[in-house]
Amino acid sequence: MCINYICTECGKKYDPKTLVFRCDCGGLFNLEKPDLKFSNEDILNNEWSLFRYIKTLPFNNDFDLWKDITMGEGLTPIVPLEKKNPNLLVKVDYSMPTLSFKDRGAAVLIAKAKELGVNKVIQDSSGNAGTSIAAYASRAGIECDIYVPEGTSSKKIKQISSHGANVHIVKGTREDTASAALNAVENGEGFYASHVYNPFFYEGTKTYAYEIYEQLGGEMPQAVVIPVGNGTLLLGCYYGFKELFNLGLIEKIPKIIAVQAEDCAPIYKAFNEGKQSVNEVTNAGTLAEGIAIAKPMRGKQILEAVRATKGEIITAPENKIIETRKYLAEKGFYVEPTTAATFAGFFNYYNENNHKLTGKILLPLCGAGLKKD
Repeated sequence: MCINYICTECGKKYDPKTLVFRCDCGGLFNLEKPDLKFSNEDILNNEWSLFRYIKTLPFNNDFDLWKDITMGEGLTPIVPLEKKNPNLLVKVDYSMPTLSFKDRGAAVLIAKAKELGVNKVIQDSSGNAGTSIAAYASRAGIECDIYVPEGTSSKKIKQISSHGANVHIVKGTREDTASAALNAVENGEGFYASHVYNPFFYEGTKTYAYEIYEQLGGEMPQAVVIPVGNGTLLLGCYYGFKELFNLGLIEKIPKIIAVQAEDCAPIYKAFNEGKQSVNEVTNAGTLAEGIAIAKPMRGKQILEAVRATKGEIITAPENKIIETRKYLAEKGFYVEPTTAATFAGFFNYYNENNHKLTGKILLPLCGAGLKKD
């Protein structure tokens, strides 16, 4: 498969083999790929991981080292949240090897790094993405440095280091952490395995959409509700649905309802002001640390994706996160505060707009509660 990086700002193209992580102009990369050919017959029914969709993923036809890297990530169940409302579905995406949906992107990105001959990767993360990259890099035999902000859960830090990664704890904000990782990359210390900068990560998260398609028999939900900080799951999901639509496998793309933390909501602000780009805000502090991104680098693309689906961006009330987490636990799902925030925001929206929501609604359970407590 012939693939190029293409700058989102100036359109300049690069060969991924150069291992660059952004354009000379400072723009981020998308992928330029050949037209996709895929049908139900191309699903590897005997492969019990997201690599069952290998023919949609960005690898050369003869590449098979993914078989040594996969840990069975993906294929997470879709179940009703509660019996009284069978149209309200959850996808249990924390049932992954490292207990978070980030394993989708990490599995594909690290497999691609292996194909490119990378020996060391660098990542910055509030926890979950760092854990995923660390685990898959270890499995692939690739050295790994993870940069985390100082407020990151001690359990997440311990989990990252247990996979053999070098953990760098950075004083300051989440943005300070990203800057420290970028400095290391620019100094030539490793390949930037970023879930923000590197578009191969989104090739992994797009399998969320392919699984919905397969598990629901092609009947798309009316809407998918997705937490959004950097847009890792949202953009991947949107790209997956677009591919399925362009292939003629689905008749419509579900409406995307994106949820931001009430006290750190730059994308929500830009969306409601009708802007095409996102300005940095001050993070006032939130329990939903996984989506507390004051300066989302792909904010423009997130806005475009939500608007393309006639979707909406809503906020999660901070004072409802703890009680919503308790409610989900009573339903059997023990989740991180960020996932609880997603549901808290949606429940407010649902109560105000339930007359508009007549079809199936699907929400992700992104991270297990054990990673936080």
